[in-house]
Amino acid sequence: MRMDSKRLEELLQRYWECETSLEEELELRNYFCNEPVPERWKEASTLFHYFEKQRQLMVRGNFEDSVVSKLKAPRGRMMTLVQISLRIAAGVAVVLAAIFFVRQEVRKDSTEMVFEDTYDDPKEALEETKKALLMISKGFGRAEAQARKINMLNEAQDKLKSKHNEETKKL
Repeated sequence: MRMDSKRLEELLQRYWECETSLEEELELRNYFCNEPVPERWKEASTLFHYFEKQRQLMVRGNFEDSVVSKLKAPRGRMMTLVQISLRIAAGVAVVLAAIFFVRQEVRKDSTEMVFEDTYDDPKEALEETKKALLMISKGFGRAEAQARKINMLNEAQDKLKSKHNEETKKL
């Protein structure tokens, strides 16, 4: 099933805004899971492949009962909040300890360092600096591309959660 790029773009936009029908979502899933996908939609394809894989996982017979019982038990949710808070506090403590030790090392190293010029020619030093900054810039570019992928997945997950919460409220 081939889909023109304009239709695909429109469906994806509506999908990210949680405005597609079940039939349209099925159309998107079929396209991304069964067709060769152009490079610009590889990220969305990865997401749809993940959803398809998760959909195919076997669900236990009493799954619905266990989910409903967990939703009705506020004590379980409160325990989860306590656990999350403790984990966050532990993470903050580790980061603060790391910062303390790194600062100590930097202070110790800075008192021992003696700086010398490495280039006699300022133009040569400038060119080397440009090369180093270009290399760092390329690294940031790759990191930004990866962060965009993660952000795209997080946004999709947030939209799915909010849609699920709305549907739950309706029930």
